[in-house]
Amino acid sequence: MVLRLAAGAVYTAMAVGRLASLTDMPAILGAYGLVHGAAAAVLIALLIAGESVCGVWFLARPRSKAVVPVWVYAAVSLVWSMLAAQAFARGLVVDNCGCFGNYLTQRLSWAVLFQDALALVYAAVLVRTAQRRARISG
Repeated sequence: MVLRLAAGAVYTAMAVGRLASLTDMPAILGAYGLVHGAAAAVLIALLIAGESVCGVWFLARPRSKAVVPVWVYAAVSLVWSMLAAQAFARGLVVDNCGCFGNYLTQRLSWAVLFQDALALVYAAVLVRTAQRRARISG
């Protein structure tokens, strides 16, 4: 439950930071070298919506057994991790990873990749737990 509350707080803060930086998010996302223009705007909207859904859900209902916020958390974590990993592997300089929009900025580095890896590990734990619950109840 404590990890869900922590993840909820972080993802809600990420969504709020990105929403407050909405006009700069296309440029921030463009630094990853994969999406630009309308595609970047759509991806940003989906990521902010996903972070909001799972963040608020985990904060409001940390003991919930619902699988939707778990899969949303996993999808958002996977997208950001893939963006970061491919940019890092390609040697792109990303001055602001965009984790919180223009707030709490940090360069794309091993530290960001480690944070993304932790989010993915927790996503895997959540998904595995949800699948186990589904097998037991079904």
